[in-house]
Amino acid sequence: MRELILVRHAEAMQSAPDGSDRERPLSLRGEAEAVAAGRWLLDQGAHPAHVLCSPARRAQMTAERLLATLGPLRPRYEPAIYDATPGELLALLDALPQAPQTLLIGHNPGLERLVALLVSGRSVDYRGMPPAAVAWIRIDGALEPGTGRLHRFWSP
Repeated sequence: MRELILVRHAEAMQSAPDGSDRERPLSLRGEAEAVAAGRWLLDQGAHPAHVLCSPARRAQMTAERLLATLGPLRPRYEPAIYDATPGELLALLDALPQAPQTLLIGHNPGLERLVALLVSGRSVDYRGMPPAAVAWIRIDGALEPGTGRLHRFWSP
């Protein structure tokens, strides 16, 4: 069995100093949400072997706060996560070496649609992931649409 822990970045500021979307930092609330997500994952016994993260500032800040609570893990910043479709995210995850648990920190709508794709087999069946939400999915067999089961879900 393989487990994927998908985390949407925590609440971000509406704008960045340079005006770009990629550089939007977390709000104070978002910083607290990321810490809370890390604590929840620790309490649930999360031990990811791989951590993939979008290079957007808000995702990096979420990873920093979440991982400070979870333990000494180093994320791999993957540019393809930033504006990825569910299929692109699935291909990125499938290319990783097999591991019991993988953590991915990214963005909507890609993440919420990936959850739907893995669990229901259709990416249009998504229900939404608020900022800092965690979807913990167990995969039985190959990493393909419809092979996942939502194990746990958390949101602040």
